[in-house]
Order: sequence, then structure tokens, then C-alpha cells
Amino acid sequence: MHLVTGGSGFIGAALVRELVAHGHSVRVLDDHSRGRPQRLADLEGKIQLVDGDVRDLDAVMAATEGCQFVWHLAYVNGTRFFYEKPDVVLEVGVKGALNTVEAALECGVERYVLASTSETYNQPTHVPTTEAERLMIPDITNPRFSYGGGKIASELLALHLGGHRGLETVIFRPHNIYGPDMGFEHVIPEIVQRIVDLSDGLTKTAIDLPIQGDGSETRAFCYIDDGARGAYLAGMEGGPGEIYHLGVEEEVSIRDLILGLGEALGVTLNLVPGELRAGGTNRRCPAIGKLRGLGYTPQVSLKDGLAKSARWYADHFLAQRKAG
Repeated sequence: MHLVTGGSGFIGAALVRELVAHGHSVRVLDDHSRGRPQRLADLEGKIQLVDGDVRDLDAVMAATEGCQFVWHLAYVNGTRFFYEKPDVVLEVGVKGALNTVEAALECGVERYVLASTSETYNQPTHVPTTEAERLMIPDITNPRFSYGGGKIASELLALHLGGHRGLETVIFRPHNIYGPDMGFEHVIPEIVQRIVDLSDGLTKTAIDLPIQGDGSETRAFCYIDDGARGAYLAGMEGGPGEIYHLGVEEEVSIRDLILGLGEALGVTLNLVPGELRAGGTNRRCPAIGKLRGLGYTPQVSLKDGLAKSARWYADHFLAQRKAG
């Protein structure tokens, strides 16, 4: 039995499907505060869905009983929440990691797999970035780093509480996983919503679009299907105590990403630079050689992934406008 915390979340639900597709029995623990059980509706009868909060040790213990694998994905993500709810981000992050590690040790779990994040690097010293990159929090007073700080604490707990006491651990660090139904507190859905609004429901074919900064910042965007497949490989085939980057090695500027979303929606965009929020990162792109060594190969192009994502979100926002 595999326990997936946060299994009704965006990456969690995709991982659950990957596990089921490979014939594994799956139990999901989620309070659905960020996830949605509807993401798993087509798996009804094929998985066990348990309502519970990873901050509740009793709930985590009960869900872990009888499991051989624990995949800990439950967390609060979305940049908006890092600034607005840093206390909740840290509480879920640290308590969730501590509780799941303790439950795994108590219940005799064979392997514990932690989903971390590229945010642990803040501004990496080299790009493409390897797993050996130092982790850092550059400004302890900035609430944005509640997310990266909580993940650093989670990695320490997995490796040096669980791992030191005999629990086999693996960590994967996702880099900008995206796709339809990824939530609404991320750059792609936020940009699509603004395109829909400023184009009057996609009826205007050219608009001015204000953005944060000048769009020169870069990221490497990995489509959710590739992300789920890579997470599965890292967790199932990765070496004990190892860390794996999950993503693609195609670095793209935020400017080109936004223009690509406009192209997918048939709207020409004139980007208007604005103020860049403090705490962001100029460049981020992972080296994925370690995960490639396990058989991982990204298959979905950025153009195709953006088209699917832009259309899904545009249809959602257009339906909202129609409903009033």
C-alpha cells in the first residue's frame, strides 16, 4: 500500500494516477484545503480516500498503518500564500514533515519519498543547477521564504530524523510543474485570467498587458504528465538518501512564456514592464542528469503544454464571465 499525502492536489493527483496505472494500491490523505477530491473522481473504487490534516499526528498515524511507501506531498503552495499566510505555510510544512516521518518510523514503512522544491535554492550559483547546489534563505524577515524554509526543514527531517533512524528516504525537487487545473495562484493561470479580462473575453486580438518586472527572469517549465512520471521514477527507483531534480532543461524567459500564452489564445500582447516583487529569482533551470539515469525523458513540448493549459484556464474564466 502506498500513502500519498496531498493526493488531491495538482501533482499529488497526477502521482496517484501514475501509481494506480502501475498496479499499486493507493491511500490518499488530504484535507482538501488546497486540493480537490474531484481530481480523483474517476478513480473511485480504485483508491482509498481519507480526509485528514497532516498537522494531526493521530490522523497521519492511522493513515500510515499498513503502508509500505509514504509519498509526502501535502503542503501549501502558491506565491500569494507565501506572503499572506506564512504561518500556515510553515505550520503545514514543518508539522506535516515531522508527523509523516514519525508515523513512517512507527508503522514500519519501507520507503519515505518527500516532494521538496527548487525554491530551496533561492538564487542558484549556477544554471543548469545540480542537486549539489547549496540551500539558502537570503532574508529571514521576508515571508516569501516561509515556503522554501519549510521545505529545507522537511528535507532535514526526512534525511536526518527518518534516515538516521533507518527509514529509507528519497527526495525529489520539482521545478515549475504546470498544466490544466494546477490551481489559480500561479503565473500561468494569473496571466491567462488577465488576458481574458483585458481582451474582453478574447474578443480583442491585441492588448497591452502589464507584468511584474520586464520578463527577463527565466524558468524551466515541466508539464504535469512528465512531472508525474518523473516523480514516480525518483520515488520507486531512486537510491536511498538521494535527491533528484524533477523538470526539464529548456530554459525560457517569463516574457516568452507570456507571449506563448497569448499566441495560444490568439491574442497579440504588448508587455508593459512593472515593479518586480522582492524575493524572486532571476534564473532557474535544473540539471536532470540524475533522473535521466533512472530512465526519465520529458515528452511534452512547452508549446503543446502551454496550449493545453491556456485553453483549460481560458474556458474556465470565460464560463465565469458568462455566468456573471
